[in-house]
Amino acid sequence: MKKSIFTLSLTSFLLFGCAELQQIATQIPTDTSTAGIGGISSIRISEGLKQALEFGVQEGVQKLGQKDGFFGNSLTKILLPQELQKVDKTLRDIGLGSLADEGLKLLNRAAEDAVTEATPIFTNAITSMTFNDAKGILLGSDNSATNYLQNKTSTQLFSAFEPKVKNSLGKVGADKIWQQIITKYNTFTGQNITTDLNTYVTQQAINGVFKMVAQKENGIRNNIGLRTTPLLQEVFGLQDR
Repeated sequence: MKKSIFTLSLTSFLLFGCAELQQIATQIPTDTSTAGIGGISSIRISEGLKQALEFGVQEGVQKLGQKDGFFGNSLTKILLPQELQKVDKTLRDIGLGSLADEGLKLLNRAAEDAVTEATPIFTNAITSMTFNDAKGILLGSDNSATNYLQNKTSTQLFSAFEPKVKNSLGKVGADKIWQQIITKYNTFTGQNITTDLNTYVTQQAINGVFKMVAQKENGIRNNIGLRTTPLLQEVFGLQDR
């Protein structure tokens, strides 16, 4: 297995032990001087990390924002929350499976419509990353990369997504469909179920972006052909030596 020196993939840290990471990280200078590793300055290394993340966000958001970006992707498809699974089953049991299918599809359509809000928030977090941030990720626990991005963006992402998702639920007609679904279910069962679909879809949309970023970064680490710029080739090429 190749030793990855500088990957920020949200999943790739699982492939290394903490001792290996600490040994690598001790070679990294603590400032942003011209000193670096293998003739590559610390500033250049930091720029390479940022570029990898930027590419991951841009490509991930672009794919998710297309029709079926969520619904047609098994990695990010939004499924019903637990409290609505019994609603779904009941509708299918009484011959309203097509209505249940439409309700699920429209939740994903709303996420596809809203997901473009992620780009500027992630970009701001990435560009503000310092070299010491990168070193901290390497020296941290197995989920340090995930924690870094979540700590930097989660509050902003949710705040930006929630009103957009609410608007998108109305735009694609999901709010009316789910009002119809819940009404039929409550009438048939005599219950009075309610649910906050806006909050649920918002969080699932955010989760989907993180998954796509992780997938892209893992590709850059493992596939030389995905290092499509001289900077990525230079920085991530260190792991191939």
